[in-house]
Amino acid sequence: MIYEMRVYHCVSGRLPKLLHRFEHITLKLWAKHGIRQAGFFTTLVGQSNQDLTYLLQWDNMAEREKKWTAFQTDPEWILARDETEKDGAIIASVTNQFLQPTAFSSVK
Repeated sequence: MIYEMRVYHCVSGRLPKLLHRFEHITLKLWAKHGIRQAGFFTTLVGQSNQDLTYLLQWDNMAEREKKWTAFQTDPEWILARDETEKDGAIIASVTNQFLQPTAFSSVK
């Protein structure tokens, strides 16, 4: 099992739009493509309160590539993304890492 940690650094003031998009659009499309989330977090104390951090759970990198590519190229996603950004960009930048649990991790 591997986990992908993605951090979306929002354009100032646009975090509510991103949260709305995930809650009402993105999660439904992820379900369609079999993408499993392991948690979503906003920053309470830290460098920026305009960030959304989330974890995705994958069996391996091959699964990730197959399912993420299918999601990213889904015409329904592309249309929804473009519609939600018609008033301007929501995300300034994205960072991500792939994490592997240690032998002693409570998460496997």
